[in-house]
Amino acid sequence: MSESDSHNQMKHDHGSDRQHHSHAHHQNHDSHDHGGHDKHAGHSPEMFKQRFFGSLVLTLPILYFSQQLQDWLSYQAVSFPGSVWISPLFGIVIYFYGGWVFIQGAWHEFQSKIGMMTLIALAISVAFIYSLAVSLGLEGKPFYWELATLIDIMLLGHWVEMASVQGASQALQELSSLVPNEAHLIRDGEIQDIPVDQIQVEDVILIRPGEQIPNDGEVIEGNTNVNESFLTGESKPVSKKVGDEVVAGSVNTEGSVQVKVNRIGNDTAISQIMRLVEEAQSSRSRYQALADKVAYWLTLVAIASGSLTFVVWLSINDLVFAINRAVTVLVITCPHALGLAIPLVIANSTGLAAKNGILVRNRDALERAKDIKIMAFDKTGTLTKGKFGVQNITVAKIQQKQALAVAAALETASEHPLAKAIVEAANQYELDLPKMKDFQTVTGQGVEGQVDGQTYRLGRPEWVKEQNLKLPDSLQAGLAKADDRGESAVVLMDKDQAIAVISMADQVRERARATIDRLHQMDVKAVMITGDAEAVARSVADDLGIDRYYARVLPEDKVNRIKALRKEAPTAFVGDGINDAAALLEANMGLAIGAGTNVAIESADLVLINDEPLDAVKALNLAKKTYRKMLQNLFWATGYNVLAIPLAAGVLSKWGIVLSPAVGALLMSFSTVIVAINAVMLRRAKLT
Repeated sequence: MSESDSHNQMKHDHGSDRQHHSHAHHQNHDSHDHGGHDKHAGHSPEMFKQRFFGSLVLTLPILYFSQQLQDWLSYQAVSFPGSVWISPLFGIVIYFYGGWVFIQGAWHEFQSKIGMMTLIALAISVAFIYSLAVSLGLEGKPFYWELATLIDIMLLGHWVEMASVQGASQALQELSSLVPNEAHLIRDGEIQDIPVDQIQVEDVILIRPGEQIPNDGEVIEGNTNVNESFLTGESKPVSKKVGDEVVAGSVNTEGSVQVKVNRIGNDTAISQIMRLVEEAQSSRSRYQALADKVAYWLTLVAIASGSLTFVVWLSINDLVFAINRAVTVLVITCPHALGLAIPLVIANSTGLAAKNGILVRNRDALERAKDIKIMAFDKTGTLTKGKFGVQNITVAKIQQKQALAVAAALETASEHPLAKAIVEAANQYELDLPKMKDFQTVTGQGVEGQVDGQTYRLGRPEWVKEQNLKLPDSLQAGLAKADDRGESAVVLMDKDQAIAVISMADQVRERARATIDRLHQMDVKAVMITGDAEAVARSVADDLGIDRYYARVLPEDKVNRIKALRKEAPTAFVGDGINDAAALLEANMGLAIGAGTNVAIESADLVLINDEPLDAVKALNLAKKTYRKMLQNLFWATGYNVLAIPLAAGVLSKWGIVLSPAVGALLMSFSTVIVAINAVMLRRAKLT
């Protein structure tokens, strides 16, 4: 038996690191997520959190001494010498402590494109300067409580936003960690452990069982099986003998081999994959967040409306009235709700996602997902378990269950993945295994032993011919069928003939079929891309009802397949292996199955924690519902301006209808409450 289960080996090798890396903080806040993060250069959620709570404490006295609140709530604030200066002093502190981050943000925006930071800075600066002027003697009413609550809400919004999108992007570090630090160099018959970066082309290195291969090279002595799943996605280890090539990052699963190095450093296959990941990261287009787009136009509307209001009223009324109207327009055009519209939805959708086993790593994916029309899947470990299971038992002169029981008795002591699959199948059928004695392993062929007084052998199909035993036609047909389906087969023999063929394959996940069916209901095409052989790919695709499949696809080709699919329609990709990292980044939306290797997870937009392909459908539904909520919230956050701006500008003042800043602030608050309730309702959404 030469095949082995590579997938679990990879999980074992890298799963333990995942906890550490998933919380690492990328200094650039995700290099491909410019749209939402340029305005936060050098900021952190912790900074916004501290300033929010600090400003909130300072706001309370301002609210208490506010004349509007005293009128509305019918109370009289305490009065003492200097009490009139409480609000101005606290207002100054809040403006510089809580609001300065927005002033800085506006300065950065002026150098590129104005947006929400400009709007916030404009509103708080005008309200602050005007209010201070009123405190120093200008006729009018100050806006201190509006100023303070506006800064509080904006700080809260940006804290929630940054906390909800902060993530690590450790893909390249994960890839480089696959290559060991040391290599066993053979020189003059001696073995020396030296750092990998000192290895030169033509050097000979020793690779022991269970070790990762440090450099690409050619086997010059020994035979083994090598797990190359990170490169090809192939679920079975590849047999390596003298003259065969091995690649850095793959795992030597069986015998010791000597390898002559032929590629080092940037020329190795793993370095090429790292380059692919890097290119895919840098080639992702900038995505401008919806709120910033709306804020850009709202800023232009605010500046134009405020200026027009000031000029018009200055020509027909006095300066105080003109300033009052213009400030009211600017304050009301910067709704509290706009700062919360998107981050509140993100925060709630992240909570809903976590409840459904989905980790959101990139908020932009939730906005891109609305257009997805193709969902491409890696096969091994995504649609299949990456673990062998018995598919079929063909028998001659013996019952199926009896054949399985004898085979399991022979394989009980073995740790081989195919042996484990046979024992597991016997356990599932709750078979009583017969006693076995005189057990022995026949190198390169299989195993033999005595069961109930008879000698049985179990091993490679070729062993039958070498023993000159009879192979009945029914078993010949069973072997042909297994070969056609890309399954691994072993033959059970007694002393006269072959009596059973047991075929095994990577098992399809239970809910993979339901996943494909649901995608078809949503009018999304299902495509499978795999490094596996044509027969294996065809078998799985037919079994699951997949629209299209591509077999024997190497990592660089996988990225090209995704590029081609994207030209047809917006494409999501679901994968789990390191070989999927670049493809996950190339797709419009990348989804990583959680038990996969770290690099795939760090390259994905969404991570499906529970190893469940049906969660890919949930993720698509979540993304679409999230996008819908974002649009609704943006409407609620900005829609009232259609009525509020003309009223604030005083178009109905002739009829005695003038919107005061206080009423404008109430409208803002009302809008914020609607946005918050609408966002929270997302948590009740059903995703299946």
